[in-house]
Amino acid sequence: MPRSVNAVASRAKRKKILKQTKGYFLRRKNVWTVAKNAHEKALSYAYRDRKTKKRNFRALWIQRINAGARLHGLSYSQFMGLVHKKNVELNRKTLADLAMNNPKAFEAIVKQVKK
Repeated sequence: MPRSVNAVASRAKRKKILKQTKGYFLRRKNVWTVAKNAHEKALSYAYRDRKTKKRNFRALWIQRINAGARLHGLSYSQFMGLVHKKNVELNRKTLADLAMNNPKAFEAIVKQVKK
């Protein structure tokens, strides 16, 4: 009895991966073994960097809050300590946005926590 292989499903799987690697450089887009490895690596990078993105944004927010606070004579740690002490219910993302795009509102928050 001849060996039975599901060529239709195998080819579909390969086409799916090759379609997802469209736009990659050189053989990574059209040679099955290279494309498969590149795709697996890309997925692992995507998973890792979804976590890293959160870290990077938090660091950016901290830098922006620090810059805004220093304009008013406070360091980041002093400012955040006062924010928590006065129970100001604003997160870092919001504070950073205010520091960048609405300095007057940020100044009002600084004055409120300095009291």
